[in-house]
Amino acid sequence: MTFDKHKAPAASTAGVTAALSVLLTGCARAPSVDILGSFFPGWMIALTLAVFLTFAVRWVLIKVRLQTEVGPLALFYPILLTLLTSVLWLVYFR
Repeated sequence: MTFDKHKAPAASTAGVTAALSVLLTGCARAPSVDILGSFFPGWMIALTLAVFLTFAVRWVLIKVRLQTEVGPLALFYPILLTLLTSVLWLVYFR
């Protein structure tokens, strides 16, 4: 059996099509929220809420005088922000 160099076999074309259709099923819908007629992506809402929650955690830590016990603040707050953003996004938009 000989193959033409310019023509792909039907089996490989069907395989590529099946693989692409499986990989692209995650693109079915983007989670977005309607706020006053404008649509915002879910991650942006989660990030905004996480920023406010991070400030609230900072305020609580200052009030109970534990901010000096959490380690390097330059690492603690960005990691806390990332954690809160991920958790909020997973809970509310997945």
